[in-house]
Amino acid sequence: MEATIYHNPACGTSRNALAMIRNAGIEPKIIEYVKSPPSRDQLVRLISDAGLTVRQALREKGTPYAELGLDDPSLTDDQLLDAMLANPILINRPFVVTPLGTRLTRPSEQVLDIPPQTPLGAFSKEDGQEVLDGDGKRIREVAWVRCATCITLI
Repeated sequence: MEATIYHNPACGTSRNALAMIRNAGIEPKIIEYVKSPPSRDQLVRLISDAGLTVRQALREKGTPYAELGLDDPSLTDDQLLDAMLANPILINRPFVVTPLGTRLTRPSEQVLDIPPQTPLGAFSKEDGQEVLDGDGKRIREVAWVRCATCITLI
């Protein structure tokens, strides 16, 4: 099966998503988007296919977000896209594309919604958090709610 991950090997969430894809028996196409950023059209398509706004696909932590004044609500989508393409680290990660859909897999467990094969067995994140049991079933469902100022686990 086909899968593509827009990956940053320096990001734990991205590494965990990649490991979960591999745990499903899939060797994805890996695009290190900081080194090889998507084109503008590809980025727009990723964001749209994931059901996000451009602002939701913008990464703040560990980026020049504040220095570039990207928190200004008057900035247009085109201006935000320009910033993301000029500084690919501003693209939130990891985006994963499979025949079943495109997701920004934050938290990394969201990748489990779109792999085209069943996970092969138990899986734990780098920090030891168990995600899948020995039968490849989710140990607990995770839901995240995004409000205007935060993302909250419920």
